[in-house]
Amino acid sequence: MGKPVVLVLLNGSAVAVNWASEHIPAIVEAWYPGQAAGTALAEVLFGDYNPAGRLPVTFYKSAAQLPPFTNYNMEGKTYRYFRGEPLFPFGHGLSYTTFEYSNLRVPPTVRTGEKTTVSVEVRNSGKRDGEEVVQLYVTEIGASAPVPIRSLQGFQRVQLRAGELKTVSFVLTPRQISIINSEAKRVVEPGIIEISVGGKQPGFRGVADTRTSGVVSSRFKVIGSKIQISEKQD
Repeated sequence: MGKPVVLVLLNGSAVAVNWASEHIPAIVEAWYPGQAAGTALAEVLFGDYNPAGRLPVTFYKSAAQLPPFTNYNMEGKTYRYFRGEPLFPFGHGLSYTTFEYSNLRVPPTVRTGEKTTVSVEVRNSGKRDGEEVVQLYVTEIGASAPVPIRSLQGFQRVQLRAGELKTVSFVLTPRQISIINSEAKRVVEPGIIEISVGGKQPGFRGVADTRTSGVVSSRFKVIGSKIQISEKQD
């Protein structure tokens, strides 16, 4: 009684740990950690190392949230098309410090075919040094064809001392804001692009929210004529 308990998961893919998320104070996802696992886990559990891992997959609450395995459509699967409430979302991961995001800069308009620079300020607002994985998500608003809810189009891992502020920049290529139209061609079309940058995806609450990090969002308008791009084009 009274002793802290940490669940360490050793697995190769997403698992449903609903009971554990409600009853155990902390969960460490170690995947298949190899021969140095003992030392690495001890350093994380005793606070000698500040973890900065992020989930590369969505942890669902149940297989019942997913379409039948015989359905090969993407709708309802992965962070890009899943519209339910996951147990832990893609990109989730906590830290022993906290990070704040501000001053997201995107141009008000971008011409089709041009690259776009996005920058944001990230501050370690806690009392410990740590690493943050800055994630950039893109959403096409009002596209003429079905598109993902959002898609990860960039990430950077940055080291920040306690109280330190850094500016992180990304360059989006035309392909990264393109869609596949009804003719199965990749095109960039005029419209609205929403950008979200942070240490997590936006919109989650409770245990699914990465409470040690933040996220900021903005939009820009793509103007000009619709253009087709090749798979090899930047």
